[in-house]
Amino acid sequence: MIKENLYLRKNRLTLRNYVILNTIFNLIMTEIEKQLRESQEILRIFLLNTHNIDLIEKASEILFEAIAKGNKVITCGNGGSMCDAMHFAEELTGKYRDHRISLPAIAISDPSYITCTANDYGFDMVFSRFIEGLGKNGDVLLAFSTSGNSGNVINAAIAAKEKGMKVIALTGKDGGFLKEYCDIEIRAPYSDYADRAQEIHQKVVHCIIGSVESKLKL
Repeated sequence: MIKENLYLRKNRLTLRNYVILNTIFNLIMTEIEKQLRESQEILRIFLLNTHNIDLIEKASEILFEAIAKGNKVITCGNGGSMCDAMHFAEELTGKYRDHRISLPAIAISDPSYITCTANDYGFDMVFSRFIEGLGKNGDVLLAFSTSGNSGNVINAAIAAKEKGMKVIALTGKDGGFLKEYCDIEIRAPYSDYADRAQEIHQKVVHCIIGSVESKLKL
């Protein structure tokens, strides 16, 4: 009888644990699906506005003309947007899909330079100072800011305009102040969180690179 009671008790605990684990698993799966569906919806909204396709084409044309004339692309952003800026530059200089010649692009991402400039001039100057030193007339600045209000990115855009550079901005929300200082603004649909905007930016980056390669016949 004692052994039988222990067996039943063990089975009840096993069943209870199964129910708890199954509930947790379902909650996790629901959250994962929610994330993916949110991402899908943001992309759907972006595609509904066909003007975005035109803006991507215009941005790629600006970059194509600059590179064809021997000029370069400088990119910048903060946090995840810096990663997107680096992503763009490495796929131009390195490789996107197929082998081709390296294309001139550089992301402002050297930690020694950034910490030096931030320490001596303030963080708002880390990108603009780089533009002052290496930017030139005919170059292009590709600036990333999911809010459009990053002070150091805005200062970079202002410095680029003073150098005679074209400015392409990838933004989010309402475009912020950055939209006032760019030639082309490609804005992700409004979202409460930066990651949704960054997902659009990553897709735009690949579209632009592919288009530039096509225009250069690479």
